[in-house]
Order: sequence, then C-alpha cells, then structure tokens
Amino acid sequence: MNKLNMYFNSRRQFIADAGRTTVGAGLGIFTANTPTNMAQSKKGFIHHVYFWLKNPGNQQDLTKLIKGLQSLSKVATIQEYHIGKPAATSRDVIDSSYSVSWMLVFRNKADQDSYQTDPIHLKFIDECKDLWTKVLVYDSEEI
Repeated sequence: MNKLNMYFNSRRQFIADAGRTTVGAGLGIFTANTPTNMAQSKKGFIHHVYFWLKNPGNQQDLTKLIKGLQSLSKVATIQEYHIGKPAATSRDVIDSSYSVSWMLVFRNKADQDSYQTDPIHLKFIDECKDLWTKVLVYDSEEI
C-alpha cells in the first residue's frame, strides 16, 4: 500500500471513529437528561413568599425590602433565589396584587427549616417587618 492510500485509509478510520464517539457521547447526554433522571437530580423544596407593602407606591420602601431580600441570599442553605414583581399578565387565575415575590430553592425541608431560624433571616424580619401589611407563603416539595 502506498503512502497516499495509507493516508486516506487512516483518515477514513479517524472520521469513522470520531463519528461513533460523537454519537455515543450524544446518546449519553440524552440518556442522562431524560425526564426521570432530571426530576431525580432536581428534587428540592420551594419556598415562595409574597409581600404586600404598606405603601406600595413608595420607592424607598420597595428598595429597602429588595435590599433586605438580597441580604437574605447569603443564608448558606439557599440553593437559588429569585426576587420578582408582578408580571404584566392578566388572566382570571392570576393574582398580581402583591408588591414583591421572593422564591427560594432548598435541597430539602430540613434546609428550609434551618433558614427559618438563621440569624440573617431573623434580622431581615426585624428590620423589614414594618414595610408590609401582608405576607403569604407557598411551600412545595417535588412529587
């Protein structure tokens, strides 16, 4: 076999091997992210809090609450958090009467229980409780 044929044969072999590796890797990723496996890897505890400000039009009160919530994000057991405002959506099932929402993701209920007594959380309540008239909490665990 001359050098040119050896080059083409080894190149064809390389491309075939690379293709099999790519397909195999892709199937591995697909298998790892099936709904069952994704649900198992994302089990957790969601703590969603809605705040109604005493003075909803007061920018200083809103800013103080948001800064207080941002300080809460330092609690070690929090995996993820989101501070939000009512979205510009309108349907019969939507309640957009709240001022600010605070959604937290914990690994489990025990981590959320720890958050409730964390000094950072207790300080937030003490410093911001005069800002709201109502707080509503929805906690959920994955089924």
